[in-house]
Amino acid sequence: MIAQLQGQVSRYSDEIVILDVGGVGYEVYVSNYTYDSTVGHKSAKLYIHTHVREDVIQLFGFASRAEKELFLSLVKVNGIGPKVAMKILSGAPMHSIVQMIDDGDVRGLSQLPKVGKKTAEQIILELKGKLVLENSELGAGGFAARSDIISALVNLGFKLSEVEKTVDKMDPSTDFNEGVKMGLTSLSNC
Repeated sequence: MIAQLQGQVSRYSDEIVILDVGGVGYEVYVSNYTYDSTVGHKSAKLYIHTHVREDVIQLFGFASRAEKELFLSLVKVNGIGPKVAMKILSGAPMHSIVQMIDDGDVRGLSQLPKVGKKTAEQIILELKGKLVLENSELGAGGFAARSDIISALVNLGFKLSEVEKTVDKMDPSTDFNEGVKMGLTSLSNC
């Protein structure tokens, strides 16, 4: 399986980037977020999900690990394939999608492309409270220990949305142990 590609961006279209890696052009399906992060750049590094069916092999590319993790969570939901997951990722920022899932916001999810009420309910049923994405690009803040602090606090039973708000207020130099202590103090007082 192909997990990552880095090369020259040779062509764009609405949902596809052609990535030239050592003279081989890979057709990679991308979300609007990834498309926007590659447009105008001569080269790009994409995290890849290789989707294999009996009649086709497709590559789906992501500018961040967080986006790939969210995609992989979405395709595990009954009735959502990789192309629908990409449409969902193109419909709103990642943190908004996670927030809607965590809040059980059926109406908000239903407004995303290719998502009806039943699909939104299914996404919430299967993913609510289960999304802990590793990459700091998901949220507004970003520092080395951020994802570990978030993961630890969510595993202690706090809601992802509350944890992210708390961690985003922390100084970027905060280390893991200090961040977990600060998070526990702050979240316990809510």
